[in-house]
Amino acid sequence: MKVSSLAALLGLAALTAATNLLPRNFDANDYYVLHLDAQTHPAEIARSLGLFHEGPLGELADHHVFVARKAEDDIVRKEKRELAERRRRKRDLGERHVLDGVLFSQKQKLRKPWEKRTLPTRFGPARRTSRGQPDAQAVQKQAHVATTLQILDPIFKEQWHLFNPVQVGHDVNVTDVWLSGVTGKNATVAIVDDGLDMYSDDLKDNYYAQGSYDFNDKTNEPKPRLAEDRHGTRCAGEVSAVKNNVCGVGVAYDSKIAGLRILSKLISDADEAVAMNYDFQHNQIYSCSWGPPDDGKSMDAPGILIRRAMLNAVQNGRGGLGSIYVFASGNGAPVEDNCNFDGYTNSIYSITVGAVDREGKHPFYSEKCSAGLVVTYSSGSGDSIHTTDVGQNNCAVNHGGTSAAAPLAAGIFALVLQVRPDLSWRDMQYLAMDTAVPINPENKEDWQATTIGKKYSHTFGYGKIDSWGIVEAAKTWKNVKPQAWYFSPWIHVNKPIPEGDKGVAVTFTVTEDMLKEANLERLEHVTVTMNIQHTRRGDLSVDLISPNKVVSHLSVTRSPDNVEAGYVDWTFMSVVHWGESGVGDWTIVVKDTIKNKHTGTFTDWHLKLWGEARDASKARLLPMPTEEDDDDHAAIPTTTAQAITTTIAPNPATTKTSSVAIPTDIPDRPVKPKPTQTSDTAQPSPTQDEQAAQTSPSTWLPSFLPTLGVSASTRAWIYGAAALIIVFCSGLGIYLWMARRKRLRNNARENYEFELLDEEEAEGLASGEKVGAAGNKARRTRGGELYDAFAGGSDDEDDFDAGAYHDRADDVSPRMSEKQARGASDSDGEEEEHHVIGDDDSDDDNDRRPLQR
Repeated sequence: MKVSSLAALLGLAALTAATNLLPRNFDANDYYVLHLDAQTHPAEIARSLGLFHEGPLGELADHHVFVARKAEDDIVRKEKRELAERRRRKRDLGERHVLDGVLFSQKQKLRKPWEKRTLPTRFGPARRTSRGQPDAQAVQKQAHVATTLQILDPIFKEQWHLFNPVQVGHDVNVTDVWLSGVTGKNATVAIVDDGLDMYSDDLKDNYYAQGSYDFNDKTNEPKPRLAEDRHGTRCAGEVSAVKNNVCGVGVAYDSKIAGLRILSKLISDADEAVAMNYDFQHNQIYSCSWGPPDDGKSMDAPGILIRRAMLNAVQNGRGGLGSIYVFASGNGAPVEDNCNFDGYTNSIYSITVGAVDREGKHPFYSEKCSAGLVVTYSSGSGDSIHTTDVGQNNCAVNHGGTSAAAPLAAGIFALVLQVRPDLSWRDMQYLAMDTAVPINPENKEDWQATTIGKKYSHTFGYGKIDSWGIVEAAKTWKNVKPQAWYFSPWIHVNKPIPEGDKGVAVTFTVTEDMLKEANLERLEHVTVTMNIQHTRRGDLSVDLISPNKVVSHLSVTRSPDNVEAGYVDWTFMSVVHWGESGVGDWTIVVKDTIKNKHTGTFTDWHLKLWGEARDASKARLLPMPTEEDDDDHAAIPTTTAQAITTTIAPNPATTKTSSVAIPTDIPDRPVKPKPTQTSDTAQPSPTQDEQAAQTSPSTWLPSFLPTLGVSASTRAWIYGAAALIIVFCSGLGIYLWMARRKRLRNNARENYEFELLDEEEAEGLASGEKVGAAGNKARRTRGGELYDAFAGGSDDEDDFDAGAYHDRADDVSPRMSEKQARGASDSDGEEEEHHVIGDDDSDDDNDRRPLQR
């Protein structure tokens, strides 16, 4: 089956648009992304605002890039506010203004690139240890494969992840796939990373130039330019290294490989959004081995433009079948990090891939979470991934971390697309889940049974990817029906969270009629958006229990996370409930795990069920996210559910939460030890007066009066004196009031004591709005609720009327402080140094200097 001619034409158009990308000079210019309605032409906006129209924003329909000389103000928002103010004062009664066609506006900021998911340098390279003796029969088979396929690559025998003759069976089981003729032909994988050495002898024959671009240096060749730009080339070698006499082979060695360079310099959200859609009619799979810092305290998500780009890709990429995003789960396990605090890995559009080592063990670095779908092989147990390196004929022997797991999975998906190019992005997730092989499934501490006969582990997902199994299953796979979804109302809780073993449990019941109305037949992903106020985020944990008693550990405790905040519109995702009907009681359990000075309140939550439509003819596309989604809770149906406090013991056998029993075969996550009370922390003895206040008998004083920590007799004296003072002051006030009335009656003048306001001033006073210290409207927003395909709370701006633009270090939510969104990372100061600060030039906005390139 071949890509349709329509897709080919769309791809040509994409290339034409992409090659028009211009170099950017953020020191001299400001750049804006505007989403315009169908009635508004970019030239009208440019004339009205004094901007220069640079062109469309990649593949995002009706999104345009505009440029102006550098100014401190956000020109577009300023003009929108002024228009709104004129209309409020009835000075602009025109039916339509050109600015009414601006649906969305964002002034671009340069930010630090996301971090590569290589192992931290403090752990050093993998220790090379004795691997044991190879199995004789396995060695013979390896030789047979090499001879039959004419594999002459010198390190092929070192590529244990492709064929492991020592720990037999601990590889991706791909050699029989190759022997059957499936090697990745007609499939293309884009490595979104720090570049790709297209002149390497191991990659140049498979290099796909049309789908490649350097977004850091704005050139067509994304070649490595910095000394540390090796990561992307190593990942590319895992996928598509050519079968020749150089290094080794890729798992899909006949596939095409593209490079999209975004990780080597400061970058804007606009450029990353274009990269995530680049040539998406031909770039079928996007391999992403990066994300927010794996430091156990960061909590970050893609900005709204990137979220729009990813939604656009799954709806329109590959001729409507959808782009396939593969993300590395992260290497933060040593610092208790969890991939549900990363808005890329917990997106429903991502296949999140963790790691397993050559002995089938969980590597110390690979993060766990309920969003992890599968694992595949990477470094650990004394060995690493052997692949291509930067240079004409260089090989890498120490590639590892979850950075190596993601491209290996992407290459296996390329094999699948060779036999079934008609699979949708959701079909690929189904196949990965359905054919994954559990690792050590007898270990009940890791695995729980699901309702569809599968086993799930928060460590290994549904298991390791098996190349033979997934390719064979794909040959006869029946495509799933379109996506549907059900969103619950906001469920208000507003209960304090007890510390220790106790938790707050809240249940929401989903009925068959609800899902029927939503056209939802069976579940795939479940997302939960929640708000929790807390003085130390790392103390919190959250579990979700389905009607079938299957448990998702949505959130876990993190020792390094000292942020003085809880969760603000943050979305957690789970693939644990795949295949369930969704009907019944869904229970959320929030715990504050440590008894200390830090406390919090569970505010509210919002359940979203995503899955397969019942009736394909009634399916609809999810609309693009906006900044105002679900901002106003008053406009959204809400319910207040009764919260109960329940004790949840380790490995509970009979404990119930709101009539829902927690399964006994689900492993509890480890929590930090509770501090014990010592003589230094013991409460002081009460004072003599306090003892008297506690032990004295009742008096004639009313019980509602405060005790003030003193004895009853002392309280009686205090309240008696206060009563006399009140009586005296009241009498004095009455006397003065009567004297003033008498004086006014005897005065012949009838002057007003205050000057009246004129009509306009009175109108302005009456309509005055409450403002914050910085002059911004006091406003609490809840951005992105509908789009909790991604982590919420990452919208980039307030709405146009929200006051001055919020200058942020990394395009985090304006609803959160930078410390909260970034987890108060040690690199905050460094990030600030990279920010482009606006000129102090305060000239009139219409005074435009020539743009500098």
